Amino acid sequence: MIRTHSRSARPRLALVLSAATVMVATNIHGAVVAYADDGPSVPPGTEASASAPVEVDPNDPDLKLPEGATLTEPKVLDIKTVVEDQSGDERREDTNSDVKFALQAEVLFGKDSAKLGAEAKARIATIAQEIKTQNATKIRVFGFTDDLGTSAHGDVLSRQRANAVQSVLGQELSDSNITYEVRGYGEQYPIADNSTEAGRKKNRRVEITFPRTEG
Repeated sequence: MIRTHSRSARPRLALVLSAATVMVATNIHGAVVAYADDGPSVPPGTEASASAPVEVDPNDPDLKLPEGATLTEPKVLDIKTVVEDQSGDERREDTNSDVKFALQAEVLFGKDSAKLGAEAKARIATIAQEIKTQNATKIRVFGFTDDLGTSAHGDVLSRQRANAVQSVLGQELSDSNITYEVRGYGEQYPIADNSTEAGRKKNRRVEITFPRTEG
């Protein structure tokens, strides 16, 4: 993890996760020689998608494999850059296809509330400027909660919070060509351990995702 400093007063942490074509070799007994783990689960339709892998000739003499080993089908992963406030209040993820901002609920809303304050609206307005920079016309706004309380209450609250964030984006962008997908997932798709308060805090969030400019 590499410590960096942004232009704002809030220190940020940058983590670059790079992944290209991953070859998995298995020996003659079927044992795995090398592998790459999948990332955490994400809402349907938001999985990373990268370009097709480069073809590799398994008979190429320059390809060094253990004796008797063979190549399985290549696996392609996105290149991801993650920048997070040191406080963890805001997180930005860039892949080759999308930009995603994750804002913790505490910096946007009061406890068990979906009402945005002035500071929260200013944060969202900054994200709206990035959307304009990327010329994005399709925006996803997803709300999430921790697993405290009932699942039904979390579903409703997360949807209300997502709607509140989308409303500010709509006012800031004021573009009839933009379409929004707004959902409340409640306690589904946690990104941290719900057994600790630190983990639950990370899971209480609103994510804003949109395509990045090609090239």
